[in-house]
Amino acid sequence: MGSSSKNIEQVQEICYLQWMGLQSQRIPELKQLLAKRQSHGDKDNDKKLRELTEMIIGDFKDYAGKRANLAHRHRCSSNYYAPSWNTPLENALIWMGGCRPSSFFRLVYALCGSQTEIRVTQFLRNIDGYDSSGGGGGASLSDLSAEQLAKINVLHVKIIDEEEKMTKKISSLQEDAADIPIATVAYEMEHVGEPNMVVDQALDKQEEAMAALLAEADTLRVDTLAKIVEILSPVQAADFLLAGKKLHLSMHEWGTMRDRRRHDRVVDSEGDARGEEVK
Repeated sequence: MGSSSKNIEQVQEICYLQWMGLQSQRIPELKQLLAKRQSHGDKDNDKKLRELTEMIIGDFKDYAGKRANLAHRHRCSSNYYAPSWNTPLENALIWMGGCRPSSFFRLVYALCGSQTEIRVTQFLRNIDGYDSSGGGGGASLSDLSAEQLAKINVLHVKIIDEEEKMTKKISSLQEDAADIPIATVAYEMEHVGEPNMVVDQALDKQEEAMAALLAEADTLRVDTLAKIVEILSPVQAADFLLAGKKLHLSMHEWGTMRDRRRHDRVVDSEGDARGEEVK
């Protein structure tokens, strides 16, 4: 059973690594089309940008489908709530097996503010070649119109409400772990390692419920991303998706580097301690 669980976890990790690899692949594709749009101002390129953003949403939807299939088929959804292939930093920020859909809006607002600040700085410094007209409109997230912002804000409020509903569901599910029959069996058993059909059935039911919630959360993530992209222009959408992918990959790398530094500090401190003992 332990070997089987490990194999399932490996399949889930491979699925995740393939997804991360695909995200890395999409970054240069987005950069290339955005650079071409910026340098040539060719609006015919917008069609290619829109096709690529739709493809990226499709990638996300396919990945969510694979996760749901692996979670349901093997009754092993709990791996997704604290993945071993994630760094501790990533798992500390995880919500329902992934990022909060509302974090997509925070990314839009952050990019909008940072790009506006850059444009103002460029204008004040009078950098040669800077186009204060904004390149024909919709050139970046700093060009969000009042109508776009209003739509994004309305959607943001709606998604936060959906998140709260799902958080209540997972809270209820977590409370069920201390309910009958699991609590009663745990109290009465002398050796937890003994097989117990009642416990297995209860935990299988728990895994199934968690798998359903994971699929629901992934659907909300995909739908939220798709609706934000619909509000944005092709260039803005590509810029937004590029930032999201870079953030996701960067968080994994930052978490890995922090773990490495933490490990090195522990090794160094143990070495110092052994040196003191020798003295």
